[in-house]
Amino acid sequence: MTVNRQILLTETPQGKLAESHFKLSEGQVPEAKDGELLLRTRLISLDAANRAWMQGATYRSAVNAGTVMAGGSVSEVVEAKAPGFAKGDLVFADTGWQDYAALPAKAAQKLPKMEPLSHLLSVYGIAGLTAYFGLLEVGKPKAGDTVVVSAAAGSVGTIVGQIAKIKGCHVIGIAGGAAKCKLLTDELGFDAAIDYKAEPVGKALRKAAPNGIDVYFDNVGGDILEAVLFGMNNYGRIACCGAVSQYDGAAPAHGPRGIPGLVVVKRLTMQGFIVTDYQDKQNQALAELQGWVASGKLKVKEDIMDGLENTPKALVGLLAGDNIGKRMIHVS
Repeated sequence: MTVNRQILLTETPQGKLAESHFKLSEGQVPEAKDGELLLRTRLISLDAANRAWMQGATYRSAVNAGTVMAGGSVSEVVEAKAPGFAKGDLVFADTGWQDYAALPAKAAQKLPKMEPLSHLLSVYGIAGLTAYFGLLEVGKPKAGDTVVVSAAAGSVGTIVGQIAKIKGCHVIGIAGGAAKCKLLTDELGFDAAIDYKAEPVGKALRKAAPNGIDVYFDNVGGDILEAVLFGMNNYGRIACCGAVSQYDGAAPAHGPRGIPGLVVVKRLTMQGFIVTDYQDKQNQALAELQGWVASGKLKVKEDIMDGLENTPKALVGLLAGDNIGKRMIHVS
C-alpha cells in the first residue's frame, strides 16, 4: 500500500468534456489523522452532475483544474481513527477519483454490507433516493395520473418510471435511441417511450398523452422541458432534478419558452430539489425500495466498467448518453 493512483482534472473544459481534460497520476497513500478514516475506494459513482461541478459552485464547491476529480464512492475503511467505525466497514463518501482518501469521519456515511455491492450506489444510493423523493415528495403522483420522465433510461429515470407504475400511473419515458425506448417498454414496464432523436417530442407527447400530463420529472431541461410544458395539465407538478442538456458544451441559445407564461396560466408547480433535503425520511425510503426490489416490482439497471483509469472515458460516454441505468467504475 504505497501508491495512490489519482485521476486529476488538468484543465477546466470550455466546450465538450474530453478524456484529454484528465490525467492519471500517482501520489502517496494519505495518513488518517485523529477523527479521520483512511478509505480504499471500491466503486465510484458517475453522474451527469460531475460535469456541472466543473462549471462552478453548485450545491458543492467547484472542481478546479489541477485537483483530484471529485466523486462519490462506496469505500472500505482501512484504518479508523474515529469512534463508531472499524476496519472493514463500508461507507459512502466523496473520496474523489483515487484509490485511497483520508477524510473526517463525519464526512462518511456508514453502509450495510450487501450483495451486490453495486446496489448501494444505484437503487439504494443517491440515484434511487433521488428518484423516490423527487417523484413522490415533489411530483406527488396519484393513481391514474400521466407521468412523463426525461433521460428515462438513465440511473434516476429508470427508477422514477417504475415507481410511478407501482403507484398506478400511466408512464411515458423520453430517451435517446430505439434500443433504450424498447428497454423502457419491454423490460421496465413503461406504457410508452419517445425517442427524442427520431421524432419531435411535442408531437409525440400529444399522441402518447392525449389527456395531458400531470407530473413531469425533468432530468434534462432545454427543449424537452419546453415541449413538455406545452402538454401539462392545469395544476400539474414538475420536479426539476437536473439539466443534463446544458452541462456539456456551449450554453443553449435560449431558455425554455413558456416560462413563466404557461406556469401562470396552467397554475403549475415547478420545484427543484436535492436528495439531502429529505435526509429525515431516508430510512422509510430505503425500506420501501428494498421491498419493491425483493418483490420484483422494481428492476435495477446498472452499467459497471472496470478500472480507475477508465473513469474519464466512462464519464464522457455517460454525457453522450451511452449508458443504460446507473454507471459506476469498479476500482481494480
